[in-house]
Amino acid sequence: MFYEPSKRNHGLLHDPLKAIIAPRPIGWISSRSLKGEINLAPYSFFNGVSSDPPIVMFSSEGRKDSLAFVEETREFVCNLATWDLRLQMNATSGSFPRGVNEMKEAGLEAAPSILVQAPRVQASPCALECKWLQTTHLKNIRDEDTDRYVVFGQVVGIHIDERFIKDGMLDTAAMQPIARAGYHEYFVSTSETKFSMRRPSGGGK
Repeated sequence: MFYEPSKRNHGLLHDPLKAIIAPRPIGWISSRSLKGEINLAPYSFFNGVSSDPPIVMFSSEGRKDSLAFVEETREFVCNLATWDLRLQMNATSGSFPRGVNEMKEAGLEAAPSILVQAPRVQASPCALECKWLQTTHLKNIRDEDTDRYVVFGQVVGIHIDERFIKDGMLDTAAMQPIARAGYHEYFVSTSETKFSMRRPSGGGK
């Protein structure tokens, strides 16, 4: 089949685009407003875009509280969403009025960050403290503004639960991070689904 997204002529029950671009890592973003309000929300359009300097991004569909808080204080934290925290992560995706602390609503304990004011999720095995770099307001191919915003931040501090460091390396599968698929589906990384391949000599250049 072939369809054009602008025409929505796929003939399916739901648009399959998000099921194609999957699995997508979840950026569980904690932020703090200038007034001290705390926000925690998951973003499935999230990823790392550079290793040196370390830069991450998340995309907001609309000017949500996370985006507003990040731009106010110019910092945020990316918390790793895992299998053990899946229910709490899902709870924080709900619509709450500004000023409601989603971390508390989900029954999560906050832990202080070191280099930024926004707290991190204490139970998360990894957290990236970030300083805001820029927000890109996306346009479509007709040069029209969309209600979509991509936030870029540089990672300035990293928290790792040392239980997951084995033989000098971080064991990603042991943490069981979850990732977004299409519709209401998710994936979880485990040791059983992990495999290794070495790149050819000179690969990655």
